Amino acid sequence: MSQKDGFASGFLLGTIVGGVVGGVLGAVLASRRDAVAEEETELNNGSIEGNRAASKRRQMRSAASEGLEMETARRSLEDKIAQLNATIDDVRNQLGNVNGSSSKTAERSLSQDS
Repeated sequence: MSQKDGFASGFLLGTIVGGVVGGVLGAVLASRRDAVAEEETELNNGSIEGNRAASKRRQMRSAASEGLEMETARRSLEDKIAQLNATIDDVRNQLGNVNGSSSKTAERSLSQDS
């Protein structure tokens, strides 16, 4: 019975302490985030046209980087496909050699039996 009582009081104490620590941490992080947001707002209030130009520049950069990423991905896929094709050809040659040599061996054994 004493273990259950100890567990219940420890659980309750841990819940309370965790809630307090979490609340304080959340309040501190939220105040920092608000301060950063206010600074960004002050910097961005300079000119709306400047914001539009910056937005267009970001879009142009992202479009250029997306095009570059697409080209890189395409080349990578082409290289992988070429590797797979080469591997498939190698396996076909190996299997052809195995199948070809086994049929020749069978023909030899038949001719030797005769």
